[in-house]
Amino acid sequence: MFQNISYKEAVEFLLPRHYSGRKPSISYSFGYFEENRLKAVCCFGKPASNSLCKGVCGEAYSSKVFELNRLCVDGDIKIQLSKFVSYCLNYLKSENLIIVSYADTQMNHCGYIYQATNWIYTGKTKERTDKYVEGGKHSRHYSNEQQNGLRKFRSSKHRYVYFSANKKTKKEYVNCLNYPIHPYPKEVNERYTLGEFIKPVIIKRNELYKS
Repeated sequence: MFQNISYKEAVEFLLPRHYSGRKPSISYSFGYFEENRLKAVCCFGKPASNSLCKGVCGEAYSSKVFELNRLCVDGDIKIQLSKFVSYCLNYLKSENLIIVSYADTQMNHCGYIYQATNWIYTGKTKERTDKYVEGGKHSRHYSNEQQNGLRKFRSSKHRYVYFSANKKTKKEYVNCLNYPIHPYPKEVNERYTLGEFIKPVIIKRNELYKS
C-alpha cells in the first residue's frame, strides 16, 4: 500500500537506515507498507542550493525545483521499487514540479531506479570540497568566526531530472532545460538491484513531452 506519511514518520524511518545519517529537507514524503509495516520511504524537498534551483530551467521556474533526496528500503519488498517511485511522481504531477536527484558514484550508485522510471540523465557533477565544522553540521549554520577552515570532499554524482507536470507545462520545462541530455550510464552492472533490466537509451529533447 502506498500513502502519504508525516515528516516525523519519514525521519524516524530514515535516520537509522540511510547511509547519510542526516535529516533531509522534506516537503513531500511517501511510504510503502506491507502488512501495516512501513517498508520504504521516498522524500522530496527544496534543494539547499539556490543556484541549482535557478540553473535547471532558469530563474522563472526556480520555485518549482525540488529534489528527490531520500529513497530508502528496509530489507526485501514484494514489489518493484520503481512502482513506488512512479506512484510518488504521479502524485506530484498536479504540482507541476521539476525534480532533480543524484546517484553517488562514491557509493557505487548509478541511478538505475531513475532510468527505470524514465528520468532525464544530464551527466555527472564535478568533484569538489565543501567547508564544514566539527560535529558534521554544514558550514552555513555557523558564522565565519565559528568555522574552523576544514573542508570535506564531495564526490561526483550522476544527475537526473524529471518533469512531474501536465503535458503543456512539461513541454515548457523541456524547452527551458539548461543541462545537456546524455544517454544513461552503464556502470557496475546492467540490472537494477530488484531485477528490472535497464536498457540504455538516448532521449531526444523533442520526445520528452510526448507521454
